[in-house]
This record gives sequence, C-alpha cells and structure tokens, in this order.
Amino acid sequence: MKPEPLRNVLDFAVDVAWRAGRVTLAHYQTGVAADTKSDASPVTIADRESERLVRELIEARFPHDGILGEEFGETRPDAVRRWIVDPIDGTRSFVRGVPLYGVLLALEEAGEAVLGVLHFPALGETVWAARGEGCWFDGRRARVSTTDRLDAALVCASDVELFDAHGRREAWDRLRRRVDITRTWGDCYGYALVATGRAEAMLDPVLAPWDSAALKPVIEEAGGVFTDWTGAPTHLGGNAIATNAALAEAIRATLIGNDVS
Repeated sequence: MKPEPLRNVLDFAVDVAWRAGRVTLAHYQTGVAADTKSDASPVTIADRESERLVRELIEARFPHDGILGEEFGETRPDAVRRWIVDPIDGTRSFVRGVPLYGVLLALEEAGEAVLGVLHFPALGETVWAARGEGCWFDGRRARVSTTDRLDAALVCASDVELFDAHGRREAWDRLRRRVDITRTWGDCYGYALVATGRAEAMLDPVLAPWDSAALKPVIEEAGGVFTDWTGAPTHLGGNAIATNAALAEAIRATLIGNDVS
C-alpha cells in the first residue's frame, strides 16, 4: 500500500492536537488538583484525558504505528513509525491557570522527527510543520527572525534555576550578559516564539523525548537550528538549544565560552 502523503498526516496531527487541547480546556482554571509523579513533576486528570484521546485517535487512524507518551509509556516499540506525545507540556503553568502550556505531537520515521505540532489551547495558537512542507502559524507561513546581533536578541528559558541544577549557570550567565532581553516564557511556548520570529533563542538544560520531539521539525522548517548542548541535531531530548539561523553560531559559541563577535 502506498504511504499516505505527509501533508495529509500533518493535517490529521493538527486536528488531533486541537481536539486534545479542547480536553485540557475543560479543566483549565478550574482549580484542578495535581498529583506528584516519581520524578517530582505534576500530573492532572487533564494530562491523562488528553493523552488517552490522542492515543485513541492515532490507534483508529494508524493502528500499526507506535506511540510514546509521557503519561502512559510506549506501545508497539518495534513499529516502523512512532508518534511521540506530550499531552500537556507545562503542567505547572496549566495548574496555575497560566496560558503558556501546550499539547505536543510528533511523528518519527526511521529515527527522525518528520512532523511536529505545538498547540496552545488557552491562547488559541498553533504552530505546525512537516519535512518539506514548511512551518505554519495559524495558517500563515512561519519563519525565524533575521536578527543577527546578540545585543538585539531576545532569549527565553523555562526556569533559570534549572541551569544551576544541571551545571549550566555559567553558560547561561555568559549569554544573558550579551543579549538584549531574557525572559522565562518557557516550556514549549519559548520554542514557538523562536519558530515564529518573536524570539531569537530558547534554551533548556533538561528535556524528555516527549518535550522535544515536536520542536525539532518546527524549528528547522521555520529556518532555524535545533540541537542539544553538544551541537547534535537530536529530537530525543536530554537538553536543547533552538535559535534562528543568523545567531546559531554566536549563541552556541557564547554558551561554551568561545565568544564569536
């Protein structure tokens, strides 16, 4: 059987993320309770219901594909293709009624992330991309900024304290001193800002695969650069640096202490 065009699969993924987002909104700003998982991160009924719906929709359309999700683990690990799901990226924001949380959905083929969707239910924003199809922001083409000076750059991070916890504080401080603005508009929303040209970089010293898989195709199809802190172009987490193309070299050089003027 001829494989379905990636464009069609992307349309499906955008719809799935939107529908999962509607599930989260039913619990948003309701005082929803959070449990603490073994890794000390919070989880709510909204996380679980959102992922259940994503899994049901994928199973119905693509029953042979694998699925890796934050809340319910992995199914069919030997499948040719794998969907990677974060039902709520930014659960701490969600619990507090802050609208910067997102639903993340990625598709992996042959070890590469070929499709990514970042949907922000409370903001009504969606950024999506697929290999060769470009990056799109609410129906219009999205591109990273063309800013080429560090002293004009806006750089985002999820939580500055995480740089301390993971031995990256000196690197963060070097970069912070050279750029124009730093903001903690974090979790996946910072990456959406980079992909749509509203920020020049987003950094995380620690990420799980479901945090990062959707980000790489979105940033790259928008013309940016997405790597881990060693410079490897991976979608499987650990940590991440996303930048526009013009500042990619300078930002990474500054982080390792080899400033490029």
